[in-house]
Amino acid sequence: MIDIEAIAKATHVNDCLECGKCTANCPISRFTDAYSPRLNVGKFIQGYADQLLQDDRLWDCLTCGMCNVRCPSDVKYTEFMKRMRLEAFKAGREATCSHGGAIQSLMRIMTSPTMNQNRLEWVPQEFNYTDNGELVYFVGCLPYFDAFFTDLEVNTLDTAKGVLKILNHLGITPVLLKNERCCGHDLLWSGDVENFKKLARHNVDEIKKSGAKKVLFSCAEGYRTFKLDYPQFLGPLDVEVVHMSEFLAEQIASNGLRLGQLDRKVTYQDPCRLGRHMSVYDPPREVMASIPGLELVEMQKNRNTAVCCGTSAWRNCNLTSKQIQTYRLKSAKATGADLLVTSCPKCYIHFKCAQKDENISDQIGIDIQDLCAVTASAL
Repeated sequence: MIDIEAIAKATHVNDCLECGKCTANCPISRFTDAYSPRLNVGKFIQGYADQLLQDDRLWDCLTCGMCNVRCPSDVKYTEFMKRMRLEAFKAGREATCSHGGAIQSLMRIMTSPTMNQNRLEWVPQEFNYTDNGELVYFVGCLPYFDAFFTDLEVNTLDTAKGVLKILNHLGITPVLLKNERCCGHDLLWSGDVENFKKLARHNVDEIKKSGAKKVLFSCAEGYRTFKLDYPQFLGPLDVEVVHMSEFLAEQIASNGLRLGQLDRKVTYQDPCRLGRHMSVYDPPREVMASIPGLELVEMQKNRNTAVCCGTSAWRNCNLTSKQIQTYRLKSAKATGADLLVTSCPKCYIHFKCAQKDENISDQIGIDIQDLCAVTASAL
């Protein structure tokens, strides 16, 4: 039985004015009139919650947060979607998974306490790391992404190598967790809370064993998950959670990190989780502004109006996703930049995927790199 009152109280859906601003600004609604946040809220308020749980469009939402920014009544639509998906999952409903569900299967395999990983095989010999210390670098799923998406020629591990290069350059030997698991972000936003909590407990235990006081993230989703969701489900973490863009901006401000010449014209993709979810907008731009020769040109929609990369939690990869990605890449190209920088491995992967489409690749050819990789190249 759905707890209608609890969901309504937590998400403010009863305050909806039916103004339609959420739908007018929704990237999904922009390319398909079959989806409307306003109508979904309306169904719930009118007593059709059970019908909404059975609707496949429940899984279309990117949970990008654009609707939250625009809503004049503070309706928390992304939280509403998260809670409704939990109810749907309890009722045995689940979205069709892109990539044959392989990535979701891997996440659930990782919940096994007996799973053994060769987790650190990717680390180049020239970098220093340790098992115990005050600072952990949480690598996330980057090693798996590179294996899954070889056909896209992605190099998400360039981000992790960039982080290690920067930290070692600063005289820091970070902790890398040999038994780290997926943060659980995608399971949580797909309604599988029980398996999410298993991953969360495991990761928190591993971090405690290391003696860490601070955990660094290069992944926007991992950062959001640790900072907001882990405390909600597990209580206070007793460690400082920091995104690499914040860390780099602090090091640059204190003159601890000085960067060399990098003559490139770049534009920046604000990841939904780092931007609208966590309000981290300035640090990435401060880092890029500190690199001599690097010229940052903003896309028309940036910061809290930035358009999502079109796919979330490996659930919705379809024509609408490709239309959103193409729109965003054209916006990046229109700035005159030759490099699109982001701080989210999924933005990187999805944009690289869109560029593989031979029908549109000529229109949106632009180099794509992660902020940490770009920064490391300027050392």
